[in-house]
Amino acid sequence: MSVALFEPYTLRSLTVPNRVWMAPMCQYLAATTGPGTGVATDWHFAHYAARATGGTGLVLVEATAVSPEGRITPADLGLWNDAQTEGLRRIASFLKDQGTVAGIQIGHAGRKASTERPWEGRGPVPEGGDGWRPVAPSPVPYAETHPVPTELTTARVREITGQFADAARRALDAGFQVVEVHGAHGYLIGEFLSPHSNHRTDEYGGSFENRTRFALEVVDAVRAVWPEELPLFFRISATDWLDEHGWTADDTVRFAALLRAHGVDLLDVSSGGNGGPARIPTGPGYQVPFAARVKAETGLPVAAVGLITESGQAEKILANGEADVILLGRELLRDASWARRAARELGAQAPAAPPSYAWAI
Repeated sequence: MSVALFEPYTLRSLTVPNRVWMAPMCQYLAATTGPGTGVATDWHFAHYAARATGGTGLVLVEATAVSPEGRITPADLGLWNDAQTEGLRRIASFLKDQGTVAGIQIGHAGRKASTERPWEGRGPVPEGGDGWRPVAPSPVPYAETHPVPTELTTARVREITGQFADAARRALDAGFQVVEVHGAHGYLIGEFLSPHSNHRTDEYGGSFENRTRFALEVVDAVRAVWPEELPLFFRISATDWLDEHGWTADDTVRFAALLRAHGVDLLDVSSGGNGGPARIPTGPGYQVPFAARVKAETGLPVAAVGLITESGQAEKILANGEADVILLGRELLRDASWARRAARELGAQAPAAPPSYAWAI
């Protein structure tokens, strides 16, 4: 019997051995100052290595900032200098040695930058010391307790576009085979997309065409430096979950068709994160319908993510044609070898194990 979850999946010239993929999840454990700022540590290596040896088909390394001001917290990974490139090279190499495809997400936190780590409260880190003033499409704070961000000039918008391209070049140099542009969860690109956070009146604000301009310029800049034979992903919040004046599922479908035309190979479909009075009806697989709609209406390959925990649940999503691959988040934090367990449960051939682990498989 064929098990969709363990069938290979090909995008451009790259074939991933199975459809159990790791979603990008920040660890917030890089150095915050000095020459090690934003550099991957032994923790990052051990964390990603464990998921590769556990049989995960593709690993997306966490949101990695394209500039110092683009970090969510001072302890985020970065890709704006050579030391950061070298720190990630070791991880990408090990992933590939295990037969796992090495991917990385690049992003800019926008008005949600310079915050505390989750276990420290997520509040703003003030200017001075480790903190800095965030930037955004408009001078609208993420929340009442957050500072008013500096509104980006047109010149700065274009400079950040170039920083995304530079980060993609570094990702390629480090050995990654997939790069994902982070356009979700209320970070900078998502802030431009949504009328909730974008109040501009220039070419980057107002109409749908203007609000999507920055995102498409970033995609074009990254695609221009990313090899034609390697895939490019984009992560989207399918909806802001706001009753009005927010980004909607209809917007996502319309935008997905544009992303496909601009060279994006897969849409990673999440939701929420842009603030406001969002009411999110969470539950098992609650974001899957958004992915299914994009796939059905645009033909763009999609990854489903969000409260997918059981092997049968993941298999059903694929078998029903609701998504092309499954991205696991917290479940892979709980069980680094989820892919092997799922294969046993579904009666599929398990991913190859390292020889020294074979007697335990």
